[in-house]
Amino acid sequence: MSYSNHSMGSGSRTARRTFEFGRTHVVRPKGKHQATIVWLHGLGDNGSSWSQLLENLPLPNIKWICPTAPTRPVAVLGGFPCTAWFDVGELSDDGPDDLDGLDASAAHIANLLSTEPADVKLGVGGFSMGAATALYSATCYAQAKYGNNSPYPVNLKAVVGLSGWLPGSRSLRNKIEGSHEAARRAASLPIMLCHGMNDDVVAYNYGERSAHCLSSAGFRYLTFKAYDGLGHYTVPKEMDEVCTWLTARLGLEGCHS
Repeated sequence: MSYSNHSMGSGSRTARRTFEFGRTHVVRPKGKHQATIVWLHGLGDNGSSWSQLLENLPLPNIKWICPTAPTRPVAVLGGFPCTAWFDVGELSDDGPDDLDGLDASAAHIANLLSTEPADVKLGVGGFSMGAATALYSATCYAQAKYGNNSPYPVNLKAVVGLSGWLPGSRSLRNKIEGSHEAARRAASLPIMLCHGMNDDVVAYNYGERSAHCLSSAGFRYLTFKAYDGLGHYTVPKEMDEVCTWLTARLGLEGCHS
C-alpha cells in the first residue's frame, strides 16, 4: 500500500514523496475478538518478528496487526536504506521531525484500523521507532488531525510505547491546550510507556522526557515503567506488565498472565 502526501508546504523536493509499505502480518485472536492493536517494529526490523512474539502472549481477545515500514534512506545510518517509519537524524526528540514520513505512517496505521468491526476497541503500540510512531499517532488522535491538518479518522483506546521517544514534543503542549476538545481526548487516552534504564540506543532520559511532555500536555492517563538493567530490548517481565495493563484498560475477558 502506498500513501502519497500532497499537502505539505515544505517545497517540491519533499512535498510529493510516496511511501511503499512492506508486508503486513496478522495474528488472529484465539478467543472472542474484543480489541485490535497495530504493533510497529523498530528501525531495520519487520512485522514478522513481532508477530511471532505477540502470538505467544496470553491475550486471546486481541487481534494484532504487524505492518512492515517502507524501506527508505535513513539519515542516522548515513543515508543507508532500511525499513523505517520516518526519516530520523538521531533516535531522540532533539532532531527535526520528518512530519511527511510520520503522517504517512500514522495514516497507514489508521487505514489498517479503519476496517475493524465497530464494537472492537482499537489501539496502537510499538518498539523504539515504532513506539515513537505510536506516540505520534496518539497526538494525532488527540488533535483529531495529522501534522498536515488532514482529519485523523480513528478512535484510539490504548497506546503502548516500549523504548521509544515522542516526535513533535516541542510544540505539543500548545497544540493540546489550545483546544478544549483536544484536551478532553488527550486526558481520556490510556498510554503505557516502558523504558530500560540501560538503553544504549534510545537513552532512558528520552523515554522519561517523553512521559513528562505527554503528562504536561494533558495526557493524564499515562503509566511510565522503568526497568533497571534493561537495554534496548524487551524482557518477559515487561511484556507481562503490558498484558496486565492492556487487559485492564481495554476491559478484556478471559485473559490471565
